[in-house]
Amino acid sequence: MNTTPDPKSTLTGAASDGSEPLRQIVAAAVEPPPSHLGARLRSYFLTGLIVVGPVAITIYVVWWFINLVDAWVKPIIPQEYLPDQYLPFNVPGVGLIVGIIGLMLVGALTANLFGRTLVSYSEMMLARMPIVRSVYRTLKQIFETVLSKNGGSFKRVGLIEFPRRGLYAIVFLAGEPPFEIDEKIGNGNQMITVFMPNGPNPTTGFIVFVQASEVIPLDLSVEDAAKLVVSAGLVAPDQQERLRELAKRKGSKRLPEEEPVV
Repeated sequence: MNTTPDPKSTLTGAASDGSEPLRQIVAAAVEPPPSHLGARLRSYFLTGLIVVGPVAITIYVVWWFINLVDAWVKPIIPQEYLPDQYLPFNVPGVGLIVGIIGLMLVGALTANLFGRTLVSYSEMMLARMPIVRSVYRTLKQIFETVLSKNGGSFKRVGLIEFPRRGLYAIVFLAGEPPFEIDEKIGNGNQMITVFMPNGPNPTTGFIVFVQASEVIPLDLSVEDAAKLVVSAGLVAPDQQERLRELAKRKGSKRLPEEEPVV
């Protein structure tokens, strides 16, 4: 017959000297805390949310954009060319595909003499409309600046002291300011135009004209800086590769994985 003593009874017997704190310690050591299962379930839920959340939001945004373009383009397409007329279900993305092909055709058309002449006459007509011309010129300049291959806007990130000395805000370097602003407030110093975004919504912010000497340039990419602004400082840029490179320059063979990133 097996006479192996029960660990719980042995520990309880060892604590039978009337000491209540020791008895509580023994009970806590033998029995798992009642919230252990709840904490594990909560951990599983948060892990699943971290995995599924970004995927679900990305799919939702892509689906919303496809439906938005379809709602604009599909009414222009003749009904006999729509696959929805021959299938028992709607085919999403038809408007998006037609829109992309249409933009390619317009771009190819403007590459020849006929297309450039047609665009020039269209711009001349829009330039004679008092309200439309200002809107068109502004939008055209924005699109040319943002989508141009040679555009140098928002290629660098920096810091300026805001809203007071000792506090710093992330800014995106946009380029040189207009000549009049540089002449009136520059006082012989080089000026620069920066965009200071508001977090967590970087589409709003302030256009600031500051001296170039007051801007602290950063090695961060625009994408990493945007992540930092959108996350309200919670998502810091990954500097692990940079630290490895610095360690190699100093003669270190490898950067430990557990070393915290500063």
